[in-house]
Amino acid sequence: MAVFINEQIKASEVVLTGLKGEKLGTLSRAEALAMARSAGADLVCTSLMSSPPPCSLIAKGKGKAAAQKEAASRKAGAGHAAGQSGGGKVKELRFTAHIEEHDYDTKLRQADKHLRSGKPVQLVVKANGAKEAAAAKAVLERLLGDLKEAGLKESGIQTSGKGSQVKVNPR
Repeated sequence: MAVFINEQIKASEVVLTGLKGEKLGTLSRAEALAMARSAGADLVCTSLMSSPPPCSLIAKGKGKAAAQKEAASRKAGAGHAAGQSGGGKVKELRFTAHIEEHDYDTKLRQADKHLRSGKPVQLVVKANGAKEAAAAKAVLERLLGDLKEAGLKESGIQTSGKGSQVKVNPR
């Protein structure tokens, strides 16, 4: 990931964030550099994907490491806005439409454990043909009922020819 510091930033205008995270608005590059010098800080830009690019004032010498950390958190935040959850990777748990009670309880405990630790879970029920599709949906509805204290479904149950699935985010 490219990080640009002070004179490496070539944009004519930047969206500036102060040392304490306060939004300072859109400024010319020269004004932003002058503010950085007067505050004894570095002007750091982590993304050139927007116009004007977002830049931050960061304590002298801390610029590159802090900028990479900020860029990573912004990337994670963008993923969240795009419909992903922030808890890292989504754990997928697979079921069959006619699952045995013991197996159901085991998978239910796994899903509950993941949700309570703050991780999202993708529940997938495989169905062999249209006859099992109703049974697959019923298994998911039962799971959602049993997990309602630990998580919230992100959207409705999605059904296709091969089965049904739903993503559950932690509460």
